[in-house]
Amino acid sequence: MSIASDKKSLENLLAEYRRKLDQIPDDRFNATPPGGGWSYGEVYSHILQSNLGSFIAIERCANGTGKLDNKRMGWLAQFIFLIGGFPFKFKAPDKLAAMVNNIGKEEARNLLVKLKAKMDLMVPVVTKASSFSKIKHPRLGLLNARQWLRFIDIHTRHHLKQLKRIDKKFQSA
Repeated sequence: MSIASDKKSLENLLAEYRRKLDQIPDDRFNATPPGGGWSYGEVYSHILQSNLGSFIAIERCANGTGKLDNKRMGWLAQFIFLIGGFPFKFKAPDKLAAMVNNIGKEEARNLLVKLKAKMDLMVPVVTKASSFSKIKHPRLGLLNARQWLRFIDIHTRHHLKQLKRIDKKFQSA
């Protein structure tokens, strides 16, 4: 995918997150779904906070403060980028899982606005960033700015599926 198509995809995904946020009943947003797992609020916290962190990684790559590296991505990262998704469920790295909070709907709305603004600011920078300036991802290894943008799209799409699984848990209860 091109940078422009990744941006468009992210815009559409963020709009979907916003629509979904407006549809989730207030009394369910912070409730643990039947059978366990993250609440809607925890998923929104994770995806929005981690995506903001990913944009910081893009900024560091673009500023040339990343590690200079000319090696290819590892096989797992290459596979994930090739198929455009995660082939199996990943457990969030402990460091990221510890940052997850059961946020309210208003905080989720505010984070969506903040993320959209950060995206609009950082996407033009991606085209100017060196492909050799990289920041380490906790699971996928060193990624450059372009790869971080692609990861944000893949990761955001993945958690939209998780929100749909939570919907099904509540519907079948």
